[in-house]
Amino acid sequence: MRLTLHTDYALRTLIYLGIHTDRLTSIREVAQAYGISENHLVKIIHKLGQAGFVETIRGRNGGLKLGRPAASIVLGDVVRHTEEDMALVACMHPVDEGGRSSCILADACRLRGVLAEALGSFIAVMDNYTLADVITDQERERLPRPLPV
Repeated sequence: MRLTLHTDYALRTLIYLGIHTDRLTSIREVAQAYGISENHLVKIIHKLGQAGFVETIRGRNGGLKLGRPAASIVLGDVVRHTEEDMALVACMHPVDEGGRSSCILADACRLRGVLAEALGSFIAVMDNYTLADVITDQERERLPRPLPV
């Protein structure tokens, strides 16, 4: 299992916002803190906002903040929302209207079931943790506060 950069950046953004709950932050600030493209981060923030993980406030004094407390943001929910394709192998995708796989061994194959079980276990572990669980004091110290403008 390998998470996409989209999910990695989404999780990093949530961690950053979870550290800085005392104020609004900007996309630029998050992008600079992690060396992420601002344009790419805009798409991620939009998706996180649609799911209620992030709240965006427009206007001159606007910015970003967590959409709900860090303790109520389940990491598995974030991964499910940001990963477009969770299939570990191509045969886990139905390819026709009848839901049949393109693999000729699909009906007799046990590998697909084993991989589905492994993926389920991965997500189950992610479901056991919230954003608050992964925010450490070391991260709070390492992420610099931006200088006033």
